[in-house]
Amino acid sequence: MVKLNDDYQTAATDFRQAGIAVPQFDQAQMATATAEKPVWLHFGGGNLFRCFHALIAQQLLNAGELKSGIVVVETYDQEVVDRLYRPYHNRFLTVELGTSGILTKQVVASVAKSIYAGAANLPGYRELERIFAKPSLQLVTLSITEKGYAIKNLDGKLSTAAAEEIADGPANPQTNMGMLASLLWVRYQANQAPLALVSTDNFSKNGQRLQEAVMTIAEGWEKNGFVNHDFIDYLSDPHRISFPWTMIDRITPNPSATIAQELTASGFEDTALVRTTKHTKMAPFSNTEESHYLVIEDSFPNGRPALEKAGVIMTDRQTVNAADQMKVTACLNPLHTALAIFGCLLGFQSIAAAATDDDLLRLIKNLGYGEDLPVVDNPGIIDPKEFIDTLVTKRLPNKNIPDTPQRIVTDTSQKVGVRYGVTLQHYVDDPDLNPANLEFIPLVIAGWCRYLLAVDDRGAAFTPSPDPLYEQLHAALSGIALGRNADVHSSLQPILRNQSIFGNDLYELGLGEKIEGDFKRLISGPGAVRATIQAINQEYGKY
Repeated sequence: MVKLNDDYQTAATDFRQAGIAVPQFDQAQMATATAEKPVWLHFGGGNLFRCFHALIAQQLLNAGELKSGIVVVETYDQEVVDRLYRPYHNRFLTVELGTSGILTKQVVASVAKSIYAGAANLPGYRELERIFAKPSLQLVTLSITEKGYAIKNLDGKLSTAAAEEIADGPANPQTNMGMLASLLWVRYQANQAPLALVSTDNFSKNGQRLQEAVMTIAEGWEKNGFVNHDFIDYLSDPHRISFPWTMIDRITPNPSATIAQELTASGFEDTALVRTTKHTKMAPFSNTEESHYLVIEDSFPNGRPALEKAGVIMTDRQTVNAADQMKVTACLNPLHTALAIFGCLLGFQSIAAAATDDDLLRLIKNLGYGEDLPVVDNPGIIDPKEFIDTLVTKRLPNKNIPDTPQRIVTDTSQKVGVRYGVTLQHYVDDPDLNPANLEFIPLVIAGWCRYLLAVDDRGAAFTPSPDPLYEQLHAALSGIALGRNADVHSSLQPILRNQSIFGNDLYELGLGEKIEGDFKRLISGPGAVRATIQAINQEYGKY
């Protein structure tokens, strides 16, 4: 049996016998180089980072294109660092799950250091201050999910934490955005060195959202006298501080017990699944799919690693935005979310199983090809139709990907505006299109509202996935029960008119009443969810 803490250089033969590739560099030497001249720091040490960013760095380190590794920072869950990084010398195993069932495994050692820097962890924050003061630092990447950027409440006002950190100044950051702004203030005071802050989270115009959040905090500090206007100019100058836009795509489910068993059988020891007290699900290994894309706006004022040599597509902002809109708002995420919502309601525990259900497959095809594809701007670097073809025929039905509807539906209130709101806006803006003619997007939104009841299609209660707005939205639907007449309009109107969720008042688009009608059908009794999907597929479907 081999394990992560084995010397992968002297035990390379043992790892090969277990079917595991090992790094082609000395991790200790890399860590020393990183401490002296850090180049890359990453916020968010979860499974996506392990299966994408860390692999990019490993590929460059193996090729001699990079001498310094990644410093990974966790701000949400200290157990991720304490239980999953430090005990294993910051190493982990990645497992790529092929459609043929073949597992491609490698030990990843590209992380030089792991730091917990939650709001109350001063030592971790002090380490970050030292790193940000180093002029060698070229890029700071983030994969912290949509809610990690939040500094405002649903009503558009600053959250309590953001308001307090603006009032208290850079010395006491409480949010992720406040921490970044504070660290940039440290860098400005030290040397005003350039830096790229690169959001790689899965939503449109992610760089813009990151920039707006950081600037909101910084401008609040200027107003309160904590920083000078020259600092604001520093942050506003893309030749000094840039916020590149990106598109990222790699399905990375939680570590699977089935994969753990296969790894043990093949001779790998570190397979214990971990669920932290904050409900983070990880393991000493991470599993992911074969397909992956990362497109980045090439705006790095302090230079950058040769990311293109590890398969990253470096391009301009317009192309990134087109690729991102294609994927996030049309050709992948809306279909994934629809599959997850209805998969939960229909009792599926596997995305692959849901994707091979005839009714759900027809639904997502009509959603993707019929309603999303007509408003997609072809980015040129990826063909949108071929992207959907691959998604529905290979990626989503891949039974070797242990993904679940329950994982995908997490935080849907934070995603639904991007997943569907952008396409709705295209239908508003195009004089030749009418959003009121849509059928499948309204059905999905009605399905999400039906999901908020936390009762499946059989009439059985289920535990909904975490969502910061769930309790509030669930309470708004408290007068509705399966199979009973109810004032649907009064319950749904506050949700469907909420522009913070959808980006538009859905009644003004001519969709509110249609969604209410679909919702009434979905709650008419046990079996109504599947019956409604079948009926709308039959009446309006072309695929």
